[in-house]
Amino acid sequence: MTLHLVLAESALELVPDEIRNTPAVKSDARRRATDPSAILLDRSIHHSSMLRLNRGLKRGRPDLVHAAILSATGTPLFINGQLRVYVHTNQDLVLQIEAGTRIPKNYFRFRGLAEKLLVERPETGLVKVSHAGVVELVRKVIGPDKVIGMSTQGAPDDIGELSGELAASRRPCVLVGGFPHGHFDPAVLRLTDRLVRISPLPLEAHVVVARVVYEVEKATSRIND
Repeated sequence: MTLHLVLAESALELVPDEIRNTPAVKSDARRRATDPSAILLDRSIHHSSMLRLNRGLKRGRPDLVHAAILSATGTPLFINGQLRVYVHTNQDLVLQIEAGTRIPKNYFRFRGLAEKLLVERPETGLVKVSHAGVVELVRKVIGPDKVIGMSTQGAPDDIGELSGELAASRRPCVLVGGFPHGHFDPAVLRLTDRLVRISPLPLEAHVVVARVVYEVEKATSRIND
């Protein structure tokens, strides 16, 4: 079993064209001595500029994406090569994190890495970047035998039973929203075999990732014993 984890529609992007000349963005760029086109959109810094963006509530949270990546890549499942991690951004870029990759734990170092990746879009290396929508990523790149979407709109399910189902699959895929507010787009929903809710409370992406990966680890161990 290899679990494929997709952070879908992630709030990770460079500052878009339409707000690059706004005061908040230009001030941030001057402070960092860089071009506005090469910095991450960040609600904590660019909030006033983001008010004019379409679907702004789902955007500009690289810190959330960072936490979710760390929750996945620091686990035994990832270290042992049984977890593949993909970050699909809301701009239809995909960051594929290869086994053995050590993502910076410090947010500011992560920010610098993410900006470099999104500007240069390397096709090789420990983190590869490609242009692909979530449908293409799941169907053509991953090719899973089961797709589970994690959402507050899903049917309640026991995480232990769900993890057993995933661990028993050959190539399962789990979709977790990499955004702070809102729900999956319809195209994402159509990809899923089932939409699942694992808590009566809304959980942040990194919490969902941590719970799913941990439970799959336990289920895999039970199967192998």
